[in-house]
Amino acid sequence: QDAFVAFHVDKVLVSKYLKSLQIGELAPDQPSIEPTKNKTLVKDFRELRATVEKMGLLKPNQLFFFLLLAHILLLDTAAWLILFYFGTSLIPFIVSLAVLTISQVQASWLQHDLGHLSVFRKTKWNHLLHKFVMCHLIGASAKWWTLLHSRHHAKPNCFRKDPDIDMHPFLFTLGKKFSVELGIKKKKYMPYNHQHKYFFITLPPLLFPTYFHCHTFYIAYTKRYWGDLAWMLTFYIRFFFTYGSLLEIKSLLAYYFIFRMMESSWFVWVSQMNHIPMDIYYDNNLDWVSTQLQATCNVEHSRFNDWFTGHLNFQIEHHLFPTMPRHNYWKVAPLVKSLCAKHGLEYQCKPLLTAFADIVHSLKNSGELWLDAYLHK
Repeated sequence: QDAFVAFHVDKVLVSKYLKSLQIGELAPDQPSIEPTKNKTLVKDFRELRATVEKMGLLKPNQLFFFLLLAHILLLDTAAWLILFYFGTSLIPFIVSLAVLTISQVQASWLQHDLGHLSVFRKTKWNHLLHKFVMCHLIGASAKWWTLLHSRHHAKPNCFRKDPDIDMHPFLFTLGKKFSVELGIKKKKYMPYNHQHKYFFITLPPLLFPTYFHCHTFYIAYTKRYWGDLAWMLTFYIRFFFTYGSLLEIKSLLAYYFIFRMMESSWFVWVSQMNHIPMDIYYDNNLDWVSTQLQATCNVEHSRFNDWFTGHLNFQIEHHLFPTMPRHNYWKVAPLVKSLCAKHGLEYQCKPLLTAFADIVHSLKNSGELWLDAYLHK
């Protein structure tokens, strides 16, 4: 299956584990593709995948990722040195916060690459550096992230399958169809007609300091990810020891939660601009390409956009080829556009600020649809 091919780098190794699960072969007279899937599109995408492999677009440029890690470590160190050399008055405090936030967000993009096994050819090296970046530099569980993010990639924007949209319906109502259904059922967990307003003070600033903080420790503990927990503790020991030597306890706690809020805001706006404005509904068991295209959109390519979003502005290409190193997305983009044009699939690409605005617009539209259905008698 295309999902299996997309997720696994060492397919021979994985196949060894799958042998014990084999229950038989498909009969020759049985179709190999389900009726809900576009047979021609599946065939053309597999040809594109073969072309991508021949072009070497799945091979990482390790110098690129080394420089990414180097600039993350330099910024991380600079954040502390600013307070050490210039004191803890307001201006150095703010500058240090900004520098550390940039370092943390860029580390988030790098751990994303490592979690997708796109930095090294050998899986074990990706896993090892993933633990260092995610657990030690960021303070979260690498296995926790993999557990959630793999489900997101398998079924993006599919209710009850994609954990990234679990905020529906308790915090927000998402998608046109769901909003109408929720209104017809007279369900109201929040004032959804105002969700485009309270979005600004809930999800962006509070996702990391509240939910992620608790959830990553909860999953790591309940699933016994002891190695991850040990690595995570090194982040907190390092942070509170180094910054605690410069800041008083109140200032230290304020510094920590402010940079987490800033990091959270940056992350949420970037991660949601590609998905929330797109179709959100139940899983319709479509083919791999259709499943990804209906749930993702792109943001225009530029050096700043690539850096600012960790190349997640190429969300379509990333979802179709999740193990592809991010520096090659722009190379495969024209081929993906051609495939979409051939099969009449919409390939959305928009400016960065438009993508941000579309998050708010989609929330507003969903809230209005819910209200209309809720008030309808």
